[in-house]
Amino acid sequence: MKNLQIKQLAILLIICLLGVNAQAQQTKKRVIVLTDIEADPDDSQSLIRFLMYSNQWDIEGLVATTSIHQKTTVFPESIHKILGAYQKVQPNMLLHEKGFPSYESLKALVKKGLPVYGMEGVGAGKDSEGSNWIVQQLLKKDDRPIWFSIWGGPNTLSQALYKIKETLPAAEATKVFQKVRIYTISDQDDSGPWIRKTFPDIFFVVTPGYSYSYATWLGMSAKAPGSDQESVSNEWLAKNIQQGHGPLGALYPDVAYGMEGDTPAYLGLIENGLNNANHPNIGGWGGRYELYVPKFRDSNSGGFRRENWPKDEPETRAIWTNAEDSLRGLDKVAYKSNTATIWRWRTAVQNDFAARIDWTTKKFNEVNHPPVVKTTHPDNFTVKSGDEFFLNAEGTIDPDGDSMSYLWFQYKEAGTYPGYVSTRPYSPNLYRLPITAPKVDKPETIHFILQVTDKGTPALTRYKRVVVRVEPK
Repeated sequence: MKNLQIKQLAILLIICLLGVNAQAQQTKKRVIVLTDIEADPDDSQSLIRFLMYSNQWDIEGLVATTSIHQKTTVFPESIHKILGAYQKVQPNMLLHEKGFPSYESLKALVKKGLPVYGMEGVGAGKDSEGSNWIVQQLLKKDDRPIWFSIWGGPNTLSQALYKIKETLPAAEATKVFQKVRIYTISDQDDSGPWIRKTFPDIFFVVTPGYSYSYATWLGMSAKAPGSDQESVSNEWLAKNIQQGHGPLGALYPDVAYGMEGDTPAYLGLIENGLNNANHPNIGGWGGRYELYVPKFRDSNSGGFRRENWPKDEPETRAIWTNAEDSLRGLDKVAYKSNTATIWRWRTAVQNDFAARIDWTTKKFNEVNHPPVVKTTHPDNFTVKSGDEFFLNAEGTIDPDGDSMSYLWFQYKEAGTYPGYVSTRPYSPNLYRLPITAPKVDKPETIHFILQVTDKGTPALTRYKRVVVRVEPK
């Protein structure tokens, strides 16, 4: 009888675990990458980092495309080359976290768009292997949106949207378009502006224009004053990524123009406790963006002007675009810029990459893993003006048993409350922090970020965002 009960409990546990795994699978984001790989070494760099987080997403396409820098060729073979290195290390990565997709499954997702530029590849008879694949994925009976991480020109996606618009009844097509989420690295062909004008309700993150001068994504590696410049140097990359870190790290190319300018197109999709891709205005590793119609400025001028580049045109709709953060840099000087919404997280982002490259070749007990952040209260709660409350990170653990540092801070730009909230007393090392709610005349939200960093090598950081609604008394 006792053995029967044990067997029954074991079966029940297995069923529960399967249910949890199925639920987790359902919540994964669907992701398709469009890359003008070989136009610049940074696409290869971004793809290698992308694969380090491939267990967090349902990857549904890796599409080789053209761009303004590479108008007549596509290079799916370069994607395959990197996947070949991934094949060698994927079994070892599974020792550290579950869910890294097989080489065979990723290989089947490599597609190519037409080797033509921009709107020359959009219209009747302009279908390609890549655009047909995107149509197929969008028409799946899956209500989850697809996040299109676009590192070059989006004309292969544009053709897919064109095809759906032309072949489906309007009401049905509209439902499909509601599943489209786009983050494109500036406008690298003229089909990006076409999408924004033709499909005004599609979720679209971009710094518009053909110049990169004003782009938020520059915060990935630009040597901005106050930013961590060491971790984006060639010396750091050689030591922590390229040399002695396995076949995938060895493929990581040297920097030509800038390190991983395309990576912000998916950094906000990483599950780290800070990011929320559905709400670009609250900020995260991929930057912070606000929804508005940006003022027109002709970016195809000055030092970045190129012959035969398209002419910028005014935006006709609100898009998710540049927003500014105010913060103190590593030099203790105050800065305010749109690129700061990315470079403020740079040290943590780079350390995370360095740790994951180690996962490709080393055993679990030989490398570092990120903390698991917990709080004793809900992620969202309401208080009244003048009330004292506590932010409490009790229960946070580190899987390697490392000591941890705690930092609670207010992300002012993410909330509606216009001021800064004082704390009594204040220490950067308190895991339990007392707060007095400020006086408000109307309901306001305040975003508090818990940043937990372990003392492993490299030091790894995870977050918890707590949104406090303050109401008048």
